[in-house]
Amino acid sequence: MSGSIKKNFLMNSLLTLSSFIYPIITFPYVSRILLPTGTGKVAFATSFVAYFLMLSQLGIPTYGIRACAKVSDDRVKLSRVVHELFTINLFMSFISYGGLAICISCFPKINLEKNLIIVISSSILLNTIGVEWLYKGLELYSYITLRSVVFKIMALVGMFLLVHKEQDYVIYGGITVFASSASFILNFINSKKYVLWKNVGGYSLKQHYKIILVFFAMACATTVYTNLDAVMLGFMTTDADVGFYNAAVKIKTILVALVSSLGAVLLPRSSYLVENNQMQEFKTISKKAIQFVLLISIPLTVFFMIFAPEGIRFLSGESYNNSIIPMIIIMPSIIFIGLSNILGIQVLVPLGREKIVLKSVIVGAVVDLILNTLFIPLYKSSGAAIGTLLAEFCVLLVQYFALRNEVGRIIMGFPWIDIILGIMSGSALCLGIKMLELRSHYALMLGTIVFSVSYFGVLLFRRNEIALNVMNSALSMINNIQREKHK
Repeated sequence: MSGSIKKNFLMNSLLTLSSFIYPIITFPYVSRILLPTGTGKVAFATSFVAYFLMLSQLGIPTYGIRACAKVSDDRVKLSRVVHELFTINLFMSFISYGGLAICISCFPKINLEKNLIIVISSSILLNTIGVEWLYKGLELYSYITLRSVVFKIMALVGMFLLVHKEQDYVIYGGITVFASSASFILNFINSKKYVLWKNVGGYSLKQHYKIILVFFAMACATTVYTNLDAVMLGFMTTDADVGFYNAAVKIKTILVALVSSLGAVLLPRSSYLVENNQMQEFKTISKKAIQFVLLISIPLTVFFMIFAPEGIRFLSGESYNNSIIPMIIIMPSIIFIGLSNILGIQVLVPLGREKIVLKSVIVGAVVDLILNTLFIPLYKSSGAAIGTLLAEFCVLLVQYFALRNEVGRIIMGFPWIDIILGIMSGSALCLGIKMLELRSHYALMLGTIVFSVSYFGVLLFRRNEIALNVMNSALSMINNIQREKHK
């Protein structure tokens, strides 16, 4: 990876780390105050609003990154692209709010929680004015990270000050929106540094329609199967079951963000390389990205399957014991999502093969819908977990077959023996820790240290190239920081 990619990956990892720490601090508190019913209501409302957010965004969050990256060297062209996409985005936001108003009026289940729905729907407007795709297209990850961390700290303070009883779930919903989206107001204000907010002429909205519709279809299918579980659980079971499922996927969501950090920062770089016909470098960073995802996602999956009971009890409390089995079931999806994120977003999209990605997510959505219909009535939150796991596997399978020649060689050349030995070593020690029957937080803390040291110790002992590169990069960063301090 080039120096800028390493810096962007570090910044995005810090951003993910803040997203990891934030729920670790807040969710144990909130889940014990709101209980499964309260957290379930917020999870259902968030998943429901996600469909209208998806409609308002129209695939622009992914397409916009690529479009801005291609013209990042020309401010006038960049401004024209931003104006065009922002206009489309704003128009679709009005359409989305109209559709949401109709649903609130027509569906009793939605109308019953209309205050919560309205509060969470503010994310639609905030995401529109936030033009986050502009900052990612320009690879401004230092700004994105700093801004996000500051607003999460503010939300953290608000959480402890304002959420005190079970009836405060609407306030909790508002704070979650503040933590994730309120910083987009600064995005809009700050965008004048990079965009000329005046008429630059030469506008052509039509040039974006065809490709945006492909990205929109991708976003539709993805939103369907990533939010369908909570929505179907909400309609077919109880708010408490949604709460159990939400607790089960909480850790998975955080870990997926961590594993996917590399793919997020590589999209603009990959698009730039393909646009400038630098295909060898494109293949090199794609190979490293796939290997990195495998190196990280597999041990994370195994570790949190082992410590699923401790993870649930630490984050949510004894009231959420029904979340343990769903969490174990859904953990392997970390591997599937990590790989499909690289193959789809970092490889297929820059190559202009968005239709393959669209096909894969449609397959995932159909599989998820069918399996949820079959399994949720029987197994409730565990049934939803089964549907999600198999849907994510199907998404990966479609993308893999499209790239099987290139990816097959990378996977065959991956140092599987190193990974297996490292995982076996760490797992054996962690099973010993579980036998000590420590409190959940002590078991997780000790298990994390022991598993990490054992796993990476084995990789370094076997001179694993990827692990050595990670260690050398970390040491180089530490040395650079120390040199800066002594200047």
